[in-house]
Formats: sequence, C-alpha cells, structure tokens
Amino acid sequence: MTTTPDWIMIGGDGPESYNQQSSYQRALLEATKDKMTKAISANLDLDLISNRFIVADFGCASGPNTFVAVQNIIDAVEEKYRRETGQNPADNIEFQVLFNDFSLNDFNTLFQTLPPGRRYFSAGVPGSFFERVLPKESFHIGVMSYAFHFTSKIPKGIMDRDSPLWNKDMQCTGFNPAVKKAYLDQYSIDTKILLDARAEELVPGGLMLLLGSCLRDGVKMSETPKGTVMDFIGESLSDLAKQVHNLIVIVLYNCISTN
Repeated sequence: MTTTPDWIMIGGDGPESYNQQSSYQRALLEATKDKMTKAISANLDLDLISNRFIVADFGCASGPNTFVAVQNIIDAVEEKYRRETGQNPADNIEFQVLFNDFSLNDFNTLFQTLPPGRRYFSAGVPGSFFERVLPKESFHIGVMSYAFHFTSKIPKGIMDRDSPLWNKDMQCTGFNPAVKKAYLDQYSIDTKILLDARAEELVPGGLMLLLGSCLRDGVKMSETPKGTVMDFIGESLSDLAKQVHNLIVIVLYNCISTN
C-alpha cells in the first residue's frame, strides 16, 4: 500500500494555493491542446464512443486546470464523433468525468468551482494514483497533467545526514550521483506500478495521455533557464543557511562568555 506523499497541493483560493500558483501548468494545457486533439482524432476507436463515455484525470488537484484538461478531451471526442458520424454528440453521448487525487486533496474547492454549463457528470475518486483506484476497464481516456514526474516517496537515506545518499545540495550542478540514482530507482519502481494500474483500469483501445515537461536528449537541467534559476536560488539558500549558522554560533559564544 502506497503512503500519501508530502507534496499534496495547497487547497482553497489563498495566495499560496494551487489555484493561484499553477499558471505554468495551465500554460502547458493550452500549449498541448492541439496535440491532444490530434492524438484523440487519430488513435481513438470510434466504436468506443458510445452512449456513455468516461474521462479520468489522475492527479486533478483542486482546480481549475483539471477542468481545462477534461474539457479539451471532451471537445476532441465530440469533434471526432461529429465529423465521422455526422450526428450531434449532445444527442447521443453522456460524459462522466472522474477526478482523482490523494484523499487529503481539497475536493471541496474542486467541486465548488466546477464550470457552470458543463456537459458532463462528475465524481471524485480519492486515492493514490500510484496504485489501483478504479475497477478494471472503467475509463476510455485518462490524463495526467504535470503529475507523472512525482515519486511516491523520498528515497531512503536522502534526508539522513549520516547516509552517503544525504542530499545536501540545492543546485542542479555538482549534485551527488548517488542521490540521482536513488531518485531514478524510486521513479522506475513508481512508474511501473502506476502504468500497470492504469493498464488494468483503461478500457481496451482507450487512451492514456501523459502531459509534462521534459528535456531533449543530451540536455542537462542545469543548461536550461529553469535549471539556472534553480542554481541561483540554491546558492542563495546555501549562503543564507551559512549566515544563520554563523549567527547562531556567535550568539551561543556570547551567551557562554557572559555566563
């Protein structure tokens, strides 16, 4: 059984909430809409578009990006159905959307902000997407938008100062190769479990869409603008930590000297 990770998205609508801090993920959905439409048009079997069509978002968070993702999918399915049958999908298809995320996810905000006028029925599916959360052959198209890069847990030893795997660096450059291998091993395990679970839940002939950022072969994260920014932030935090440490030492020294 998979434990709930520490990176549950902050709910609500406050300044630190996922709702207010997910414009990057929203841009990804907007940039990939045409690719999603083409993938569905070319690969989805028309026979699967029956009177009930089920879409599932794994790692939906609290909105609003999940609504964009599922609507993109529904628009593409309706377009394919209309083009190839000449019929109005609204007359023949009922859509159901399954919103999945960890049980601690803010489903209240999610359902309170469902788009008005939507043409689908909705349901929440709490549970870790690193394991089975749905019955076999229960959805036609699934999507994971900017969630496929997560691991289910921090590899053992990463936070242990006495371990050779202790991750003491904050930069993309000069990292400990053993730390990289530990994360890669954990990611490989999690990915297999996740994909095996989706394979059982997906209707034969259905589609699973995985959306996220990636690097071209041979390009290091430290060579990208994002990696450079992370290095700058890491160096700044390291300098700040050293200053705080030195300040504590001075304060302790003065206290001892005074006493």
